[in-house]
Amino acid sequence: MARRWPQAFGFCHDGMTVTASAARRSILSKMLVALVMGGSLGLAHAQFQKTPWPAAQPTPALDLTDLQGQRWTNASLKGRAVVLNFWATWCPPCKEELPSLQTLHDIGGGDPVVIGINVRETASHVRRYLDSTGMHFPVVLDPQAELAKRFGVTAFPTTLLIAPEGQIRWRVLGEVDWAGPQAGRWIASLSSPRR
Repeated sequence: MARRWPQAFGFCHDGMTVTASAARRSILSKMLVALVMGGSLGLAHAQFQKTPWPAAQPTPALDLTDLQGQRWTNASLKGRAVVLNFWATWCPPCKEELPSLQTLHDIGGGDPVVIGINVRETASHVRRYLDSTGMHFPVVLDPQAELAKRFGVTAFPTTLLIAPEGQIRWRVLGEVDWAGPQAGRWIASLSSPRR
């Protein structure tokens, strides 16, 4: 029986389906490499990759409606930092990361704006998941992965950090503690001019 498994520590690939034995071999080989390289299995948990969005590449237009009926556009978000997170319920690192996005939403009071983009799942499934976990930050559905494609997202979770002027500054692939000090510094830097 095929089952979805993380392709690597910290993130999942969209549509990646492997057998359980192949997943175990992959995970075991990565653990072995981490140990041989002097790493710690405990450090492998929170791996992520933060890369700058190309300055010459414009941010795709936003015109989104969340599950509560709120419309989000480039114009309505202008002047506000945005944390745009692509996720799925079948992705274990996404599920680990979501509570920190909820905390960021709660403590930020709308600064930054936190918007989740759920990819390739039904509205009823996503609503049940959000209700069962107590999540209430804005979530937009992307059932055909059209938004994910437009933003070049192929692995989950992927988070895009958008500066108040509307330009994406950073792409973060993998699980992050969005309520932690490191993410706080990244978000605060969005208000500074791009270097």
